[in-house]
Amino acid sequence: MAELVLDVRNGTGESPVWHAGEQALYWVDIPGRAVHRWSPAQGHRHWRCEEMPACLAATATPGRWIAGMESGLFALALGDDGLAQPTRLAAVAHAAPAMRFNDGRCDREGRLWAGTMCLDMAAGIRAGAWYRFGAGDGALPPQLTDFIVPNGLAFSPDGRTMYVSDSHPSVQAIWAFDYDTDSGTPHNRRLFVDMTALPGRPDGAAIDVDGGYWICGNDAGLVHRFTPDGRLDRSLPVPVKKPAMCAFGGARLDTLYVTSIRPAGDLSDQPLAGGVFALRPGTQGIPEPAFAG
Repeated sequence: MAELVLDVRNGTGESPVWHAGEQALYWVDIPGRAVHRWSPAQGHRHWRCEEMPACLAATATPGRWIAGMESGLFALALGDDGLAQPTRLAAVAHAAPAMRFNDGRCDREGRLWAGTMCLDMAAGIRAGAWYRFGAGDGALPPQLTDFIVPNGLAFSPDGRTMYVSDSHPSVQAIWAFDYDTDSGTPHNRRLFVDMTALPGRPDGAAIDVDGGYWICGNDAGLVHRFTPDGRLDRSLPVPVKKPAMCAFGGARLDTLYVTSIRPAGDLSDQPLAGGVFALRPGTQGIPEPAFAG
């Protein structure tokens, strides 16, 4: 049974990250241009951003995060004034007008991977790409291209398998790659799961200690777990139609936190849309790597 953590009513709640040192959950609201933080001990607060933030990664410096936003990658200083002060780390040369970053996280070595998409998702433009950013990088050449809505990024426990998805209704696929941990290079792309026959579009994802791949089934109100060989193992319900991304957290990393989307229109059948939820999946996650730049 899903437990409501916070009725925060995010337009698009994304990129939950559990900060083990603070015992706190961070995430973003993309259209709300905000970074959020919640902890059982200190409650909820948020910081306003100049651009739409889409993905977060912690750094070794307290109060400083890395974010993929609209025009590039930024270091964000989360101050006491409620503002996320940005410092640009790398600009992105988008392949089309009106684009932003979307899903992203660090690999096991601390390199940040982040994907881009067009703001008009319905147009179905294959201008999206995945970018990799590490220590000493100043440019952002695309590493993987031909995506509409890049999503579902995760790395296996040993870091040697990389997963990505495309959430667009015309695609709805998840791929796996062999991942060279020394160079940060994916290769041997293969279809991991075709979700067109399953409930929900593949959105944000997380990995458990056994290599299980957890991904939100957007539009279906479910979070799915796939085994490392691509078999659907279980599906857990949440009380909203559009779960967006999940992350393991809590003192034992045995709670699966789920952010969600609050669409426009009649929400009488899902009044908690845009909230943050907690599931007890019966397994544990892996600590999220910090950015090593």
